[in-house]
Amino acid sequence: MPANICDPVLILAPEGSPARTKCEKLPEWDLTDLFRSPDSPELAATLAGARKDAKAFEKRYKEKLADLDGDALAAAIAEYEALDEALSRVMSYAGLLYAGDMNDPENGRFMQSMQETVTEISANLLFFALEINRISDDRLEVQLAESNSLCRYAPWLRESRVYRDHQLDDQLEKLLLEKSVAGRAAWNRLFDETMADLRFNVALPDGDCEMTSAEVLNLLSDVDGAVRKAAAKSLGAVLGANVRTFTHITNTLAKDKGIEDKWRGYARPVSSRNLANVVEDEVVDALVAAVRGAYPNLSHRYYALKAKWFGVDQLDYWDRNAPLPDDDETSIGWSDAVAKVLDAYAAFSPDLADEARNFFDNDWIDTPVRPGKSPGAFAHPTVPSVHPYLLLNYQGKTRDVMTLAHELGHGVHQVLAGGQGHLMSDTPLTLAETASVFGEMLTFRKLLAEADDPRLRKTMLASKVEDMLNTVVRQIAFHEFESRLHDKRIEGELLTDEICQIWMDVQAESLGPAIRFSEEYRYFWTYIPHFIHSPFYVYAYAFGDCLVNSLYAVYENEADGFTERYLEMLRAGGTLRHRELLAPFGLNASDPAFWQRGLGVVSGLIDELEALDG
Repeated sequence: MPANICDPVLILAPEGSPARTKCEKLPEWDLTDLFRSPDSPELAATLAGARKDAKAFEKRYKEKLADLDGDALAAAIAEYEALDEALSRVMSYAGLLYAGDMNDPENGRFMQSMQETVTEISANLLFFALEINRISDDRLEVQLAESNSLCRYAPWLRESRVYRDHQLDDQLEKLLLEKSVAGRAAWNRLFDETMADLRFNVALPDGDCEMTSAEVLNLLSDVDGAVRKAAAKSLGAVLGANVRTFTHITNTLAKDKGIEDKWRGYARPVSSRNLANVVEDEVVDALVAAVRGAYPNLSHRYYALKAKWFGVDQLDYWDRNAPLPDDDETSIGWSDAVAKVLDAYAAFSPDLADEARNFFDNDWIDTPVRPGKSPGAFAHPTVPSVHPYLLLNYQGKTRDVMTLAHELGHGVHQVLAGGQGHLMSDTPLTLAETASVFGEMLTFRKLLAEADDPRLRKTMLASKVEDMLNTVVRQIAFHEFESRLHDKRIEGELLTDEICQIWMDVQAESLGPAIRFSEEYRYFWTYIPHFIHSPFYVYAYAFGDCLVNSLYAVYENEADGFTERYLEMLRAGGTLRHRELLAPFGLNASDPAFWQRGLGVVSGLIDELEALDG
C-alpha cells in the first residue's frame, strides 16, 4: 500500500508544548514540488497513467512470478516500485494538504477522493506482494543466485516475506484493502476532524480566549500557574463533553484490529506492530519491563524533586511540565532557533548540517500555528524522488527548539536513506527515532556546554529530563494503556468509565505519588492521535531514546570514526535490521543491559539535578 500521512513519523507534542512568538513571520511549506494543485493536469495524468500501468502490470505478471528468472523478477519489482512511488506521491500531497488545514472541507474531500482512487488502483497491485510470499524459499534462492539486480532487492524481499504466516487468501486481502477507505481510514478522518473542530474557552487574566487544541496544550507550560490550571480545566471539560464520540471511535478501531489480528493469527495485539518494526516481541517486552521497573528511580524521583522546588508535597497534573520557579521563559525567535540547531548539527558533521539547511532554504517546513492545522509535529518522507516535509507548531520556547532539532533529524534521515529507493528507504519505527533523538541530544549538549550560569544549567537539565521522561516513561505508559485497552476490548465493548480508569491507573503508576490528578484528567487519553492512527506506535519513542542514549555514550568515548559510521547507519534506510545497524557501535538491543545503560543516562541527569539542589 502507498504511504499516507500516518505511516511516517508523527510526533505528538507533550502536554505543555511551547508558546507562540509574535514578531517574526514563520515559514510555511510549498507543496508544489509534489503537485501544483488538487486539480493540476500533472496529478490527473499521474493517476491516469498509474491506473493504466497497474492493470497492465497485473495482466503481465499475475501467477507468473515463481517462473521468472532472477533478472525478470528484478525488472518486475522495479516496475512495481515505480508504480507504488507514483501512488505514494499522490497520497503524500493529499495528506499534507489536509494536515495543513483539516477544517477546510475541500481538503477533506480531496484526501478521501485520493484515498479511494489510490486504493482502487492498488487493488491491481495487491497480488504482487502476496504472490512473492508464495514463492518457495528454494526457488527464491535460485532466482537470487542468478541475478545481481535481484540481490539489490533482497532486503525488501526479506521484510515482505516475514508476513507469509499472516497472509490471507488473495480475495480476502483484496476485500480488506478496498474496504479500508470506508473502515479504519474513515474513523481516522472522523477523529482528526473532530479534534480540529474543537475549541477551548480559556479564562485568562486579560479575558476569556477561544483556542485550538495546540494552543491550549501550549498553555500547560505557561509561566503563570493560574493560566496552566485554566487551560487544563478547559481542556478536560471540552474533551469530557466529547468523550462519547472518542469512546466510540476507540472501541470500533480496537475491535477492527482485533478481528483482523485473529484472522491473521497474531498472538497479541502488539505483535503486528513488532513485525512491522522488524523487532522481536521479547525485545519490546524487555524494554517495557526495564522502563516500568525504573519508574521509581526516574519519574517518581524527578517529580518529587520538582514538587520540592515548588514548595509543595504534590504537583497538580497541570504543573508537571511547568517552567521552574526561577526560569525566565525567554521567547526564542525562529531565526535564533534555526541557528542553534544548525550550529549543533554542524559541530557534529558539516555534511549533516548542509543536508539540514535545505529544509530552511527551500520551504520544506510549515511552522506557524493555524486553526485547523494538525497539532504537534511530524516529518513526512513523501517519496525519494521529491523530498521530506516537516510540520511544526512553533511557539517559541526551548522545547520548541528541541522539537525542531527532532523533526529535522527525521528529515535528514529520510533524505539520506532515500538513496535506497522507494521500497527500501523506510526505516522501521524503532530505528526511525534514532536520528531525531540524536539531533535533539546534539542540540541539548551544545546549549548545555555554553551555559555558564548555574541557574540556567539547572533549568536546561530539568527541561531535558522532562523531555526524556515524556519520551521514555510517558510513551511506555501510553503503550501500557493501549495494551490493557486492547486486551480488555477482546472481552467486549468498553464503557467510557472503563477506558478512563485504565488511563488513570497507568498515569498513577508511571508518574508516581508526587503528581495529583483531578477528575477532568480522566479524559486526556482522548486527544492522543497515535492510539487512533498507529496502534502501538508509541514504544518506538522509548526504544529510540534509550538507543540514542547508548549511542551517544559511544560517541563521547569513541569519537574517532563515529560520525561516518553514524551517517552510514542513516543511509542504510530499511536495508538492515537493528542488530546489523548497531553492531558497528558494539551495541545489542537484545541484551537487557542495553536498556539499563540507556535509562542510566536519564537517572544520571536526575542525580546531577539533585546535586545542584544541594
